[in-house]
Amino acid sequence: MATIPESFRDIFAKKAFAHVATVGRDGTPQVTPVWVDYDGTHVRFNTARGRAKDKNLQRSPKVALSVQDPDNPYRYVQVRGRVVEMTEKDADAHIDTLSKKYTGRDRYANRRPGEVRVIVKILPEKVQSMG
Repeated sequence: MATIPESFRDIFAKKAFAHVATVGRDGTPQVTPVWVDYDGTHVRFNTARGRAKDKNLQRSPKVALSVQDPDNPYRYVQVRGRVVEMTEKDADAHIDTLSKKYTGRDRYANRRPGEVRVIVKILPEKVQSMG
């Protein structure tokens, strides 16, 4: 297990998008920008059941992501690791928390009828930082 260096954890408190790479069914990478946070152990993002990220991670928990400091584009954190949990528990509250951080809105505005939210928890195995 690796940890995010203390001197780079502030990036996760900012409106910094992560670009998450998962492995598709055919073995090719799939990359998506996501809202992200860090709980001190896991890098977390939120998605909906049935999306490409959800399907890919259920098939293979391997993941890589990078988060760039919006105040200094030459400063970033790259994480390679694995998904250790995908949970629906508290996922609606989590997406609302991320909405507040990224948009200033108390509730996530893009919910679709019947959508089931899930928190994806990534355990860092290798961390690289720059800047």
